[in-house]
Amino acid sequence: MAGLVVAMDGPSGSGKSSASRGVARALGLRYLDTGAMYRAITWWMLQQGVDLADPDAIAARAGEPELEIGTDPAAPTVAVGGVDVAGPIRSQEVTAAVSAVSAVPAVRERLVALQRELIGSGDIVVEGRDIGTVVAPGAPVKVYLTASAEARAHRRTAELAGAAAGAPAAAEVEAQQAAMARRDTLDSTRKAAPLAMAADAVELDTTALTLDEVIAEILRLIKERT
Repeated sequence: MAGLVVAMDGPSGSGKSSASRGVARALGLRYLDTGAMYRAITWWMLQQGVDLADPDAIAARAGEPELEIGTDPAAPTVAVGGVDVAGPIRSQEVTAAVSAVSAVPAVRERLVALQRELIGSGDIVVEGRDIGTVVAPGAPVKVYLTASAEARAHRRTAELAGAAAGAPAAAEVEAQQAAMARRDTLDSTRKAAPLAMAADAVELDTTALTLDEVIAEILRLIKERT
């Protein structure tokens, strides 16, 4: 596995994070959640009162926040200026704003450079929306995870509610599905590195698969490709 880079792309709720961490743990690789980096920048912008409807205002301050990203798949960390933001970046406020921030070229330029630095010589599983197309186009293993809109919304609603909350209400799932559809549209139509499947990526529909089955299929693909 020396030098291996596994690029994992796909929309929210497709299972990228859980599968990526599972694969990284199984192979003893590092893990990088690039989406958390965009969320961290978004959180910082909100804290600073930056007008997120103004791309120029976002671009002007894109270089200011100091990001610290941990790549241990068992306990990935993300901090801004020494402040642990792993929890705050998952808030609804950040989720609603992250597409606007991540669409700004200056933000993407900075974070892609940092992501490539973190990837370094490899030994890592990297998840996001533009890994196979922009961040690491030379990765020998590229996977694009998908799932039905209903499955994705149900997973994300349950994740946000927490395991102890029980099954999410139908209205909550429906609202989450609408929100995810909006974000999918924004992410796939932006000019800077839109969400897209790389031409040489393998598409894996996780709708009817358990997490263990998804991980096993990706491990099989890695063995086949390497």
